[in-house]
Amino acid sequence: MKLLLVCTTVGQVEDARRIATAAVERGLAACVHIDAIESVYRWQGALQQDTEQRLMFKTTDAAAPALRALILEMHPYELPALYTLEVSEASPAYAEWVVQQTQRPSP
Repeated sequence: MKLLLVCTTVGQVEDARRIATAAVERGLAACVHIDAIESVYRWQGALQQDTEQRLMFKTTDAAAPALRALILEMHPYELPALYTLEVSEASPAYAEWVVQQTQRPSP
């Protein structure tokens, strides 16, 4: 089973916590890091500079499709950044923990 990082950003810490909590409670992510960041981007023709919250979900290839669907369902943005990175190496014990956490039955 492959380990993945699924990443997105939101504007408010409350949204980040809400999405992260739902993902972990449903067994779709073993852990979610929430980091405060600053983003510079162009949106609808105008240059934007905002503070955002970056979410990095630790998950598996088996859980990732349902996780991405949950994120899109709960996301407040019109066009959320949502991308997945494959973990090329992880400690065996940590990898097993991620697998175990994402194989739990959803409530």
